[in-house]
Amino acid sequence: MGLYDRDYARGNAYTYETAHRSEAQVISFVKETYKLFAASMMAGAVGAYVGVPLAGTISTMMWPLFFLEIGLLIGLQFAKNKPGINLLVMFAFVFVTGLTTAPLLAYTLGLTGGATIVGNAFAMTAVVFGAMSFFAIKSTKDFTSFGKPLMIALFVIIGFSILNMFLGNPMLQIIIAGAVVILFSILVIFDTQNIMNGAYETPIDGAIALYLDFLNIFIALLQLFGIFGSDD
Repeated sequence: MGLYDRDYARGNAYTYETAHRSEAQVISFVKETYKLFAASMMAGAVGAYVGVPLAGTISTMMWPLFFLEIGLLIGLQFAKNKPGINLLVMFAFVFVTGLTTAPLLAYTLGLTGGATIVGNAFAMTAVVFGAMSFFAIKSTKDFTSFGKPLMIALFVIIGFSILNMFLGNPMLQIIIAGAVVILFSILVIFDTQNIMNGAYETPIDGAIALYLDFLNIFIALLQLFGIFGSDD
């Protein structure tokens, strides 16, 4: 679930406030963001672990779970400044994303060498995410102005994904998955620089942005490795 506006937390008034944050405040903000990101990864993993044995049932409930994800994500925007409730909603959201990823995981695990495919996809995601994060920190180029073209690219990919739901074309699916990997790798840079600049209203905003980047890269790589690793 990478479908959300990453600019919702950055209005003009907030930009003014961000410019007047001290260095210590920014460092504290970044640390809290990455703590929440790590916690989100764990909660998402728990959701996937719980969901894999129930993959068949979850597959039949995919649309209700999809709308639940959207509802929790929207609800998080209203609850993010409410201590306690914000964490509850955030962890509920990432747990549900883990559940909705379970059918793909279960399918991949059922392939010959499926566990290796899942492990390789996760390892490659971690490498890509780490490399893009390091580049974002070290680069002198400012990627934070790329928001609009990145969102346009995201909606183009969504359009082709919906189209392929009806076509079921494996080659188009490979192209879409490859595009997702590239797009969300760039979004890791975009989000990391925004976090380092203190451009998110709360650490939860930044943590969820990073989590969605990681999740989308992982799912796309899992699809690619699964396609090329399948005997069909």
